[in-house]
This record gives sequence, structure tokens and C-alpha cells, in this order.
Amino acid sequence: MADPQNKKMIRNPILPGFNPDPSIVRVGEDFYIATSTFEWYPGVQIHHSRDLRHWRLISRPLNRAALLDMRGNPDSCGVWAPCLSWHDGLFYLVYADVKRLDGNFKDAHNYLTTCSTVDGHWNDPVYLNSSGFDASLFHDDDGRKWLVNMVWDHRPLRNRFGGIYLQEYSVEQGRLTGPVKNIFLGSDLGFTEAPHLYKRDGWYYLLTAEGGTGYQHAMTMARSRSIEGPYELDPQGYLLTAKDNRNLPLQRAGHGDLFDTPDGQTYLVHLCSRPLKGLQRSPMGRESGLQKFDWSEDGWPRIAGASGDGLPELNVPAPGLVPHPWPEVPVRRGFDSPELPAEFQWLRSPEPERFMSLAERPGFLRLTGKEALGSWFEQALVARRQEAFCFTAETCLEFQPTNFQQMAGLVSYYNKHKYHYLYVSVDEQGRRVIDIMSCEADSTNVSSFPLAEGCARQFKLDNRFRLPDEGPVWLRAEVDHQALQFSWSTDGENWSNTPGVLNQSLISDEAGEGEGASFTGAFIGMACQDISGQNAPADFAYFEYREQQ
Repeated sequence: MADPQNKKMIRNPILPGFNPDPSIVRVGEDFYIATSTFEWYPGVQIHHSRDLRHWRLISRPLNRAALLDMRGNPDSCGVWAPCLSWHDGLFYLVYADVKRLDGNFKDAHNYLTTCSTVDGHWNDPVYLNSSGFDASLFHDDDGRKWLVNMVWDHRPLRNRFGGIYLQEYSVEQGRLTGPVKNIFLGSDLGFTEAPHLYKRDGWYYLLTAEGGTGYQHAMTMARSRSIEGPYELDPQGYLLTAKDNRNLPLQRAGHGDLFDTPDGQTYLVHLCSRPLKGLQRSPMGRESGLQKFDWSEDGWPRIAGASGDGLPELNVPAPGLVPHPWPEVPVRRGFDSPELPAEFQWLRSPEPERFMSLAERPGFLRLTGKEALGSWFEQALVARRQEAFCFTAETCLEFQPTNFQQMAGLVSYYNKHKYHYLYVSVDEQGRRVIDIMSCEADSTNVSSFPLAEGCARQFKLDNRFRLPDEGPVWLRAEVDHQALQFSWSTDGENWSNTPGVLNQSLISDEAGEGEGASFTGAFIGMACQDISGQNAPADFAYFEYREQQ
């Protein structure tokens, strides 16, 4: 295995943690990757790099109601597969807001927004269509612009993934114009989605993802002399896939975007996952990786250094760009700034002022208790991505609940079906207690202490623990692969472990509903609920996230 510090190699994933469906654009010597955020707000993450090795989060453009309102969107809906491009001094961002996941329908609405700077105030969106998702905008060299998206076929006994639609986009009219044409039905692998168009040496290249987002995921390349087709498939087969080799460290490789460096080298960004060893469970969700490509004599892209076999490489040849590291994200984040630290997000709502404040108590993040953990409408949960298999997270809160329906604490969260929650509340006598609430991936019912495999139950059924009536409480989560140990303290120095070790592998894509049913990743963060409707506040003094070797 190559040395990850080797300046000649880049180690995957380049964007660790939940960062799927990467779309990349180069503007001069700057590279920008846009990734899906699904139900997490603000929508779309854009990372910036100058050397393809070091990346920083620079923007989340969908940050107001005019651009995105996901209240009521089910888990794993919301923002799917953004496409970021740049033309004539303007950034273009195409995105979908998907309103339904289960059943015959998706209700995927596609929009376009623009901005002169990638981290500026993006314009109110232009509605495009609702025929499918994974829409992508292509700027042809004759000045015309074209939208491609997969078409969703809701009809019984039909292929849901009905091909790739093509339609022209008029900048002057601010809408799609002209006929809609299905230009590609996909290969036999099926589930054809994630189209991107390119033009090279007189050929139009159509890149798609296929096989679903699970362990059969793959990328397919086709080309045509005409943008409307017909498109011929690459005779070698899949451009990139790990579907036939379950021993590779990078699995579920697919859905990505080709680009060139300033000196003409070709690379691909793509989603991938790192399952826990021995388990098909990926707590970090689908991450973003990088592969180096060469072009064959007959004009097809092939992975460099791997005999063109299409297998995702863990270590990739670097392009030789000047190293450009960014400042490290601090391990401990205080709340002295008027803005939330960049790595944190919340769920669905364009009105965070309804449930959080950095001003009401200076130096603290105040969360106002709202709906139950897992609500699709309004809940007070602020969290950051899990980015490594092993880490420690810690916070300190001040919280004075008055009834058992008021809770606040530290949560390892995936969605309403999958979480472990260490929280402060009160018992029937109004005494403060510490407790754990978990949802075990295959049910909406909560239970106490689902354990890591092999851990015996050695505690009483009542798992609540008394706290002092007043004062701060420190909470900690230590994650070691599939094991999660919660602990708490009343002075920040002397810690008590909760009994038992929780099963962190449940907080993953594949747990419960299956490998292709959940699309985000594990978050760790702070939460507050008040289902009595009294809006009890909890004040958090800091949040610490420290990765372990």
C-alpha cells in the first residue's frame, strides 16, 4: 500500500464522511466539488481545492427558503445530485428537491440557480422540470446549453429508470425549450441515472451511473457524434465499479464527474464507501473519491495504473500541482461567533432562528426544544459528519427540564430509524436524570441500549441515573468502529460510562432498510426536544470532535 503522505499519491476518500454524488468544475487553477446534502440544511456542500489533495468547505448555497424548504420531506429525500458548472464568468448550480421516496412516485423538482462567485449570494431559482432527478447542465461549444436528467417511470411493470432525457435550456427565456428526447436507455445493469455530458475530439460523451447505489453500483460511458445520439456503449464495459470485488477497501463506487487539470490530465470524482471490516455497513455513508484516467487510442477513458480494469484505487497518482493546504478545522468549537461553525448543519428548515440562537446567551449555542427526534418538520438538532471510524465527541450543556417530555443531549444520528441518544431529562418526581434512547434501524420504536454484537446485558431494566438538580452536565461519545461508548460527568473531569456498549454499525447506510434505501451518513451532534410544547431551552458551551488513530 502506498504511503498516504507520499506527495506523488493522493489518498481516498478526498472528502471523508457523507459527501455523495460529486460534481466538479475547474475555474482556472481552482477546483470546486458540489455534493448532495439530502435533508440536511443548508443545501449542497461546495468544497474548494487548488491541488486535489487538500479541500475546504467554502459554501452551502441553498441557504434560504426561496432556494430550498424541505420541511416534511422524508428521510433521504431533499437535495439529490447537484451539478456545478461555470461558463462565461457565472457559476451554474442545478439541483433537485425530492419530496417522496417510497412507492411509485418521487416528485423530484429540478431547479437552476446562478452566482458570479461560488461563495456569494445565489440567485432565486429557475424551475426546470420534474420528470426525474440527477439533472445536469451541459454548455456546448456552439453556445447552446442542454439539460440531461434521468426519467422516472411510475407506471406498473415498467423500468422505473426509464432512460436519459435531453432538452435545450434557453438563458434568454430562463426555461427549458424545444422537444424532449430520450437519448440513452442504459446498459443491461439498469438503474441508469446521474448523467453528465462532455465533448472531446468531436465526440459527445455521456457518463452515467448504474446498478443502484448499493454494492452493484457502477459507472458507464457512451458516446455519439451527435448530442441527440444514438450513443454507443464503451466496448470494454464499466468505466468504474467495485461490484465484482467485495474485498476492495472502496466499495459502491460510481456516480461521478470527469474533469481535466490545467495541464490536460484527466481525473474522475466519484462516490464510494468504506464498509466496516467484516460488515456491509458504512457509517460514513457515501464519500467522494478521486481516480486518475488516461485516454485509449480509440478514444475511451481508462483508469491509469490499473490496466484499465475499472477498479477504484485507494491511492491515486497526484497531478503534480503545487501543494496548497488549508487551515485545520479546530477540534473544539466554541460558540462565540454570530455564525454557526461551518461543519455543522441542521435538518430541513430554512428558519433555524425558530429553534437555535447564538445571541440569546452569548458564548453558548441555545437550542429551543421542538418536535421529537426524527421529526420531518421541525426539530432542534445541530450536528456534524462522522468522518473517521474512530473518534471522540464531547459537549457540555446546561438544561433544566421540568417534565419528562423535555430532553437535551448528545446524539449519534442517521435518521428517524437510526440513532443513539444520550440525554438529560427528569423522572416522575422531577429529579434530573441521564438516560439513553435508541432506535435500532428496523423500527420507529425507541428502546434502551441496543448493544454491540457480543456484549452481554449486565444492567437493570431501569437505566436512568440521577444528576444534581442544577449545574452543567458533560456528555461524551467514544466510537471505535462498530462500538459506541457513552459517558457523562458533572465536573468535566470525572467520567462515568453508561452500562453496555452500543452498536454504532446501526448508524449506517445499510442497516435496517437495506443497502439501497438510505442515502446519507452518520452525524454526531447536539439536540433538544420539548414535545410538551413549552419550548424549554438547552445551552451548549462547546462541541469537540477528535479523530483517533
